[in-house]
Amino acid sequence: MGKTIRQLRCQAAALLAQSDLWNDAVPQSVRTLIQDLSAEEEQEIDFKRIVDAIDESIFITDKDGYVLYVNPSYSRNTDVPESDVLHRYVWDIIADGVFSGGATIPVLQSKKKVYRLSTTFRSDPPRMGYTAGVPIFDENGELEQVVVSSRPIRSLMQLRGEYPQFLSRARSYVENETQILQEAVPAREGSLQWNSPSMEQVHKLICRAAPTDATILLTGESGVGKEVVADEIYRLSRRHNKPFVKVNCAAIPASLLESELFGYERGAFSGAGTNGKKGLMELAQHGTLLLDEIGEMSMDLQAKLLRAIQSKEIRRVGGTQSIPLDIRYIGATNRNLKQCVAEGTFRQDLYYRLRVIPIDIPPLRERQDDIEPLCQYFLQHFNERYQTDCAFTDKELALLKGYSWPGNVRELENVIEYFTICRTGTEDADEPMLRSLLDADGGQDASRGDAGDMSSALENLEKHLIEDALIRSKNLRDAGKLLNISAPTLSRKIKQYHIDYPRSK
Repeated sequence: MGKTIRQLRCQAAALLAQSDLWNDAVPQSVRTLIQDLSAEEEQEIDFKRIVDAIDESIFITDKDGYVLYVNPSYSRNTDVPESDVLHRYVWDIIADGVFSGGATIPVLQSKKKVYRLSTTFRSDPPRMGYTAGVPIFDENGELEQVVVSSRPIRSLMQLRGEYPQFLSRARSYVENETQILQEAVPAREGSLQWNSPSMEQVHKLICRAAPTDATILLTGESGVGKEVVADEIYRLSRRHNKPFVKVNCAAIPASLLESELFGYERGAFSGAGTNGKKGLMELAQHGTLLLDEIGEMSMDLQAKLLRAIQSKEIRRVGGTQSIPLDIRYIGATNRNLKQCVAEGTFRQDLYYRLRVIPIDIPPLRERQDDIEPLCQYFLQHFNERYQTDCAFTDKELALLKGYSWPGNVRELENVIEYFTICRTGTEDADEPMLRSLLDADGGQDASRGDAGDMSSALENLEKHLIEDALIRSKNLRDAGKLLNISAPTLSRKIKQYHIDYPRSK
């Protein structure tokens, strides 16, 4: 604001200097403008200078978690250089091990004010801070930015009179972390859509198994909707009002997964928090734990997980005390675990421990009757999200129903979202656009080629899907989510297909 006022003053002064070209009334109005601007400038507060000067750390992201600004105190308080966080996505920063916890992600997910503890790992010992995250909304009520302020706990300890109160509140936040986690990963009620006999059988099995505490193993190709089925199981279970913790075993580095699952005690390893940390299994106490992409877990950790499931107790990393558990387990994978057992990459005993109730979700190409209800469901969903009023023509529905959907329900959802946003309402333009999205020129898709070309066709199709996901995404993590594969797997496939993609965007 201040810069704008100064610019206006300069412009007004320049006009005044040329006043000899005008009549007498104009210079007087210019002089009045200068006076008004001067008075405004005198009352102005330079907020950036204030934020730069305060001792409290300030961390600001946009609605997508992209870091827009950190003040100088942030680096002083955390030992994290500005260059390590600025103009990066907060998920990538956490994945690099710069810090854990914090309030940014909970605010992005809940769109509410959040208080959390945060730990940064660039100093020895790591530094803990007390953070407060606040959502900033635009004039339409849409989330625009997240502002997080934090102060190191060591500085709070200097305020001896207030420290007991702070400690009590901090403990309360840790104890209520399960509530925050529940808000972050809510079950998607009513998102399971079907009309096919095969999915009717799946739903009947869900309804019979959900009210029990039996362990369930969900299998199926990437994108078939295993997480949606898990949501439905949780929603219909007796634990639906208890925590529902989802763990992507492929997204967490193997070296960190054990401490994330089981938690750790103070001083358990270099970089461990001074107060230890509850693991995700503790946070799922009395609730449900979804172990997504369970086939990616290392053999060593598989043995520890098996022991925890069988004994119904865990020990934190570096701990000696057993912690009893009451958890309902759901495993999910796109791998053939029986084959993995034969190959020696997955434990046989864990496989049978997880496979109490196996539920195999068929690919979308095998349940053509589900395509239309899914299309209508997603269309309604995106119409509401983007405030549009789109509808399918008969030709468009025929195209959608005639496609083989190699990316399954996830691909269908992405196509409908793109179509909802980009359609023109003109049939002559929208139908070719849809054909292009489906890679279905001539009414055929890549999976319908000659048998001799099947391998090549599938490779070309996979490469096309990866390239499309990379174009639509901000980073490898987001692209992996679209394709329902882990970022490391996506990175390997990018190299395999020689796809030109920068390491960072």
